[in-house]
Amino acid sequence: MQAPGAVVMIRPHHFTVNTETAADNAFQSVAALTKQDAAEHAQRAYAEHSEAVDTLRHHGVRVQVFEGEDPATPDCVFPNNWFSTHAGGHVALYPMKAANRRLERRPDVLEMLKSRYRVQDIIDYSGLEMDGLFLEGTGAMVLDHINRVAYAAASDRTNPFALERFCTHFNYEPMVFDAADSTGTPIYHTNVLMCIGTGFALIGSSMIANATRRHEVMARLAETGRDIIDLSEAQIAGFAGNAIELMGRNGPILALSQTAYDVLSPAQRRHIETHATLVPLHIPTIEMAGGSVRCTIAGIHLARRG
Repeated sequence: MQAPGAVVMIRPHHFTVNTETAADNAFQSVAALTKQDAAEHAQRAYAEHSEAVDTLRHHGVRVQVFEGEDPATPDCVFPNNWFSTHAGGHVALYPMKAANRRLERRPDVLEMLKSRYRVQDIIDYSGLEMDGLFLEGTGAMVLDHINRVAYAAASDRTNPFALERFCTHFNYEPMVFDAADSTGTPIYHTNVLMCIGTGFALIGSSMIANATRRHEVMARLAETGRDIIDLSEAQIAGFAGNAIELMGRNGPILALSQTAYDVLSPAQRRHIETHATLVPLHIPTIEMAGGSVRCTIAGIHLARRG
């Protein structure tokens, strides 16, 4: 199933923009956060996250919430980078580029998964950090769970050796490409560029500079039979690609930020709504850290116990 009906989310208690990741994340708003208003922003991020959890639960998504109480982990609100789950009972742990992001890996999350879901094995790639090889989970990769394709924008956070190892273990076809904005700044995570749902895909294809590779990526998506909604660079900057399809009580929903919803055209919204109900979440403070709704959600693709 492409759209999970259960997710893990980490509620931030000490939210701030992570200066260790700012060098290669053009989506961050480091200058907007000063020491004077840090406490206020942390309170806002906590409230935004709590409201997002309530909204997803209202739509029937099972949300497993953990508290991010460690001040040394400013990006804990983005758990999809350090672990992923897969049908058949598999869990993967990932090597993270920033040292303070490595502290986000939590035994209590893994224990919850093992106690409530059927976990067969946990494959730990975090040791690759010692060799400077990084693969930041479903930020670095956008996974087509149905057709077994791992789309990946090349970056320091997406090492080809680590990607190849993941794809071999989990039986995915790697689809790697270079992507950058109009200034030439590389896209730091693939999941800000594209989103794959069950019957549709969102992608900022114009940001794949090489025309041949762009055609190959688009053709691979088209082969799956999905409707493709192309996004502009401005819409990517507004986090329109950083969304995730989830299974709600009454069918699939597309969780995205209010910022993303606002930059979509009415025609694009109608197009998406032929496949999933749009559920915008108001998280402007959290978005200052360079990620949006997709980044805050780690899907659970595991069978429940009992």
